[in-house]
Amino acid sequence: MKSLKLSAVALALAGITALTSLSAPSYAADARPLISALENTQGEPSLAPMLKQVIPAVVNISVKGTKKVSPMIEIPEEFRFMFPQLNRERQREFRALGSGVIIDAKEGYIVTNCHVVADANEIRVALSDGREFDATKVGEDEHTDLALLKLKDPEDLVALPMMQDASELEVGDFVVAIGNPFGLGQTVTSGIVSALGRTGLNIENIENFIQTDAAINSGNSGGALVNLRGELIGINTAILGPNGGNIGIGFAIPVDMVKTVVNQLKEFGEVHRGTLGVTGSELTPDLAESFDYKGKAGAFVNEVLEGGAADKAGVQAGDIITSINGKPIKSFGEMRATIATLGAGADIKLGIFRDGRNLTLDVTLQEPDEISGTDAGQLSSFFDGATLANHDGGGVEVTEVAPRSRAYSYGLRKGDVITALNREEVKGIADLKSKLNKSKDRGVLAFRIERGDSVLYVTIRN
Repeated sequence: MKSLKLSAVALALAGITALTSLSAPSYAADARPLISALENTQGEPSLAPMLKQVIPAVVNISVKGTKKVSPMIEIPEEFRFMFPQLNRERQREFRALGSGVIIDAKEGYIVTNCHVVADANEIRVALSDGREFDATKVGEDEHTDLALLKLKDPEDLVALPMMQDASELEVGDFVVAIGNPFGLGQTVTSGIVSALGRTGLNIENIENFIQTDAAINSGNSGGALVNLRGELIGINTAILGPNGGNIGIGFAIPVDMVKTVVNQLKEFGEVHRGTLGVTGSELTPDLAESFDYKGKAGAFVNEVLEGGAADKAGVQAGDIITSINGKPIKSFGEMRATIATLGAGADIKLGIFRDGRNLTLDVTLQEPDEISGTDAGQLSSFFDGATLANHDGGGVEVTEVAPRSRAYSYGLRKGDVITALNREEVKGIADLKSKLNKSKDRGVLAFRIERGDSVLYVTIRN
């Protein structure tokens, strides 16, 4: 039985070798050519030729830093001067290990997971050839768990080319995961794409994962998931398993999402999220049949928010969104993740199905002036389940609160207006987002709320 399994693998690799040698897309000047054959010097099927070119682009990351430990007793900010000893925050030093991928050899850019370098004061990057570099953080995005680093004085680096069109990835495609598990050093595991477009896992706020059975363990975070051409198809980010151990269910952030987030981090140092202005649901067979839609994938539009980007472009309730910029959309979760990473002000072409016809609409994504549900929860867990809108007189108004939501349990109610955060005036949603980003290191957040004729403070642990 063992020899039969080996023969099957050998035949599969040989077939893929023949396929990968047929065509080769062009790359930028600093990128490497495709691997022409998957066999070793003895003519046996092997991943070694591809790995020899890929491994130099995958790095080990070690970080040092300090984290603030909040006091055991939470005290509202306006009373903290009365209890200086109880209110004193403590610092705890930490060290962490992870992985990263060089995506620009000339400039020394490296992409990794946000949680790998969170709160880091020192970032050290080690290459497969033994060289080490200091790195600085260009920007990070907690909602996609991606961060961009830049090496100081980069020299003789190798960059990993990205897959040109990740929509071509299919379940069953062979993949290889490379990283630094448990600090052991460069390690390679292999498997297949187990599923695409995984959402609703509550691992990150914006999810559209590639699922793989290639072994991913602690320390692999930020490492590369590549295809047999030696192209980056995803950044390894999480596993599903007891006690953090591998059971063959790992997740990677798809390369299309990586590209859009990295571009914004380079330009702004953060992600300026765009909004489409629709609410919707997954497309079920019953819904598709009701609207005479013959396709099996797409995102169903339940409601178009007045004045939003979709409304201005002519999207209607009952439309089925089938593509964004020509790339098929498999689910509402995938559409949401794609829109969220494209950025405010981006011009997109939205493919929709309506009344038996396929249409293409030009849409310009907007900065949100109203956010709700999990989108509001991305600002802070305090708002998870609430609908927020810019208030005419300044501040942020709570226009709805879902019963039994986290926002409701914190005490938020419909009609509340958030006017200040930590005694700093809040002018609107964009201003609130900015102030929350600046308050990441604070142990406690204090929100000033106007409720009718009353004023109250609600404090939460950050």
